[in-house]
Amino acid sequence: MSKFDSSKVPRRIVTGVKDGKSAFVSDGPVANAHHYASIPGMMTSVVYATAASPALPQGEGESAPLRLRVPPAAGETRLMIVTFPPDSSFLHPDFDPLAADREQREFIPGLAERFEPDAPGMHQTDTVDYDIVLDGEIWLELDDGATRHLRTGDVVIQCGTRHAWRNKGDHAATMCFVLIGAKAA
Repeated sequence: MSKFDSSKVPRRIVTGVKDGKSAFVSDGPVANAHHYASIPGMMTSVVYATAASPALPQGEGESAPLRLRVPPAAGETRLMIVTFPPDSSFLHPDFDPLAADREQREFIPGLAERFEPDAPGMHQTDTVDYDIVLDGEIWLELDDGATRHLRTGDVVIQCGTRHAWRNKGDHAATMCFVLIGAKAA
């Protein structure tokens, strides 16, 4: 986790079973949240991860350690929260796309490599994603250029399509993503 105000890091509470009873097994900041030095205002965090056939009760260990591979294998899941700065951040004279790429490859491995260099932000994963806008406004762009403007509370079901998230607004947008690993046809 980078050195930023912990109030800007998602809090994660995990329940489980202790001595045959429901219990809180952890409560604190997400272990692998990262605020990007190369992309001011950007934050990614893998909040939780499960195996293809998760067992209950879940173990008490960290399910989403720092630098966990983001795209889940078939049947696995990932829960992410991402804050997107306005796209204007990428137009700032100090923005260094190579530094941003290196930092993303370190903190969102497996996903960063899918971002297309000739179409910034465009990517595709073998997942079904439940995407929820928690705060702000953001635009979903598909590979043919079609877009949808999304606001707080809107939900997208992303079914393995090539896409990009664009923040054309003036304020950060925060989203929750549930990625479910799928098999490509």
